[in-house]
Amino acid sequence: MKKFIAIMVGALMISSSCSDILDVDPRGVLNEDQIRTPQDAEGFVMAAYSQLGNDEINRAFSLWPYGNVRADDAYKGGRDPGDGQGFHFMETFSNIRPDMWELDGIWFQTYVGVRRTNEALRILNNFTEEQFPLLNVRKAEVRFLRAHYYFILKILFKRVPYMDENVPAEQYKFVTNVEFTSDELWEKIAQDFEFAADNLPPSQPQVGRANQVAANAYLAKTRLYQAYEQNDQHAVVNINAQRLQQVIDAADEVIASSYGLQPDFANNFLPGPFENGVESIFAVQFSTNDGVGRGRLNHGDMLTVPQGLGCCDFQKPSQNLVNAYQTSAQGVPLFDTFNESNVDFSQNTVDPRLDHTVARPGNPWKYETDRIFTESWSRTPQIYGYYNSLKENVSPDDDGFVNVDPFYGNTKPRIVLRYADVLLFKAEALIELGRQDEALPLINQIRSRAEASTNRLKNEAGGFLANYEVKPYEPGVNITWTQENARKALRFERRLEMALEGNRFFDLVRWGVADQVMNAYLEKEKTRREFLRDGNFTKGKHEYLPIPQNQIFWSEQRYVQNPNY
Repeated sequence: MKKFIAIMVGALMISSSCSDILDVDPRGVLNEDQIRTPQDAEGFVMAAYSQLGNDEINRAFSLWPYGNVRADDAYKGGRDPGDGQGFHFMETFSNIRPDMWELDGIWFQTYVGVRRTNEALRILNNFTEEQFPLLNVRKAEVRFLRAHYYFILKILFKRVPYMDENVPAEQYKFVTNVEFTSDELWEKIAQDFEFAADNLPPSQPQVGRANQVAANAYLAKTRLYQAYEQNDQHAVVNINAQRLQQVIDAADEVIASSYGLQPDFANNFLPGPFENGVESIFAVQFSTNDGVGRGRLNHGDMLTVPQGLGCCDFQKPSQNLVNAYQTSAQGVPLFDTFNESNVDFSQNTVDPRLDHTVARPGNPWKYETDRIFTESWSRTPQIYGYYNSLKENVSPDDDGFVNVDPFYGNTKPRIVLRYADVLLFKAEALIELGRQDEALPLINQIRSRAEASTNRLKNEAGGFLANYEVKPYEPGVNITWTQENARKALRFERRLEMALEGNRFFDLVRWGVADQVMNAYLEKEKTRREFLRDGNFTKGKHEYLPIPQNQIFWSEQRYVQNPNY
């Protein structure tokens, strides 16, 4: 892994640019016309990969500000609402403006990834398989990456300009963001993943490269989003059965592979020997001590380190999320009542995934019984409380924990897709097709794994950190398994399983319930947190971010702004 990432960093010398204008060629480096050998072409492929890790604290490709803080899973955190103010505006849905530099930054950096993939494809098209035996594999990898970058743009902004390798970079500004319908954009993304699935091998010799399983997993995700058809005001008006079947078909390809669930939920979020495990289908790789500065660290997630370990205590899990992990005496979620009162850990039972996801005062940090997370680790608890995010963080004793003063990064891979995600994609499609009985064992696989994931959740004396109780669903015993209840169970399971992994807000938008969920959340949460007092979600507007004003200027007004901005 470390060697592969070092190669990726070297590739930056070939095609990166410090300019904020996409049609400016890099200076003092190779351009497309100078490429003569497959080795030269490989450099452009690596440059497309390298952009996966070219984020930073204000434009995180993990999407924690957009998928977690903008949802009911996390508060922004930091010093106060003025620290990273743009993200505060996003979490309260107040004063979100097209001229916000944070939005321009994430748009631009993601399109840098798009441009790099298009450059690589144009170069690859100049070779034959005889000259370059891995030609189709490399094309498939690059199209996988292009689809990944467009997927991010699609869920953030909805209607975006689509440029492929046939559009020269100097022509990008002339492509409108309404040339294709929303469904046509999803189809473009799906076609890239389909090509990748047809041309990639089941496994790759280098960790970090996309393979056939990753392509099918991302294809399933894309088809699932595409299935929920929206009108121009972002309301879900139809769920397409044909697309749902395509989700199932792609997911089945993944399920038939060598990937599977980790035996312990914790294994997905630990460094060292646990990295790139059996559940990690596609992950962004990071490194240190690779000959390039401090290495390729997870710059986009550096802000979420607790203040007690460094800086800066962002992404504070919400009380609503913590309450969601409460369970009944039968070991199932309290679907409708979980947030009526705050969980009492001396009295209530909880799903053990809580303590793999959320750091609580008095508990060991990352399972280290000699290092206890305390209230003093929180920067401004009077504003944001005492919880911290665990999954993306590591022990300060880990070799990959690096001081980038004043921040601290790490080298643990950032999982983009894992096997549990795919099981839930398939279960969701089955439920929406009225085949909820087939979805039950898929959801129960994940719940059974959660039930077995308590071995690390102990204090120094060997006792459990909470009263854990989670059970598989048993129709007629702890749930009535109708389509309505199965849908409720699936959506709750996605929240518990994938919490703080950047998905929650986009799930709510896909399901067409963002306004209901977020306004209910804000109504209750603003009684707990003063900084949310102005929070209000506007249906038909806040499902997507505004098209950045700088990009509208750059396009000479060709881009059409999203509704109600």
